[in-house]
Amino acid sequence: MNVIIANKQKAMLQGLEIDVIKTLEGEFSVDDIIAQFQNFFFQRMILDITALKNYKDIKTLQRLSISLDMDKVILLLDDSEESGSNDYLSKLISMGIYNFTKNIEGIMYLYNNPNTYRDVAHIHQLDANKVQDVVVEKYVEVTEPVVTHKIIGVKNVTKQSGATTLIYMMVKQLEKNYSVIALEVNKSDFRYFNDKKLISIPNTDIGNAIAKYRDYNAILIDINDSKEAEGFCDEVLYLVEPSIIKLNKLMLINSNAFKELKNKKIILNQSLLNAKDVLDFEYESGSKIYYNMPPLDEREKSIHALNLLLVRLGFTRQKTDEQEKKNSILGLFSK
Repeated sequence: MNVIIANKQKAMLQGLEIDVIKTLEGEFSVDDIIAQFQNFFFQRMILDITALKNYKDIKTLQRLSISLDMDKVILLLDDSEESGSNDYLSKLISMGIYNFTKNIEGIMYLYNNPNTYRDVAHIHQLDANKVQDVVVEKYVEVTEPVVTHKIIGVKNVTKQSGATTLIYMMVKQLEKNYSVIALEVNKSDFRYFNDKKLISIPNTDIGNAIAKYRDYNAILIDINDSKEAEGFCDEVLYLVEPSIIKLNKLMLINSNAFKELKNKKIILNQSLLNAKDVLDFEYESGSKIYYNMPPLDEREKSIHALNLLLVRLGFTRQKTDEQEKKNSILGLFSK
């Protein structure tokens, strides 16, 4: 369920077609909001910026960002010169506040498609942040990492969650812009793809194989049950297929599965969940989802959802350009 905190833009927010568990109206100090919602479960908070006392002082938003999960907050900006300036927005972005808009269409878009840094990077003024007098305690790195060499493991958590096929598709996307090789440990399913970039090896050869391809930009590893292979990885993606039957089987086998995955990169693979469903999943499982991957068509030449994941992993040459469309929806720079 969702929270709405409204003030001067109350009339606009009354038109939202979302489920609401709590509504506040008026002007509140940042301490009041933190006290009420720091330990309060909500899916999204729609926050009218005029409901925050002293909101034109960026330190007010800084205090809020330290205490609340800003990934769940959609900030409705007003038309004031201060809150609409590039300098103000840049400082929001530096604090990890990416979801802001000026209209109801933007709110509904962000409700279903929350922003990442890449979606707002074009607004971010790096020079402005070098001289700002705000000490950003929740600092977000603003430069995309340049991948020179990265080893990424993929491991099924629920049975047959699609690790092998996902790796194959990642290779097909990455090879357009990077040198990439994939290794499958202790199985031979790669042979069905008939691709020389997909190599099956025994666990005993993992170290030698990684050394052989050390000059490649990306080495993808289908880990299977190899703890040794997992140890070679810079990061591991843990695949969960969020169907009822797969999840129930997982819980019967290991009721502590999600506790063991705490602070790890969980991918909902072959997922039909929407943004609201993912929030419910996180709450019920006590986990944080790194990415929600829909079913993919392996015959497509360029898969947007997969490119977004690769960009998030640091492969920034992948094409994800839909910003022009989003700019008009968010209405940030409308005259």
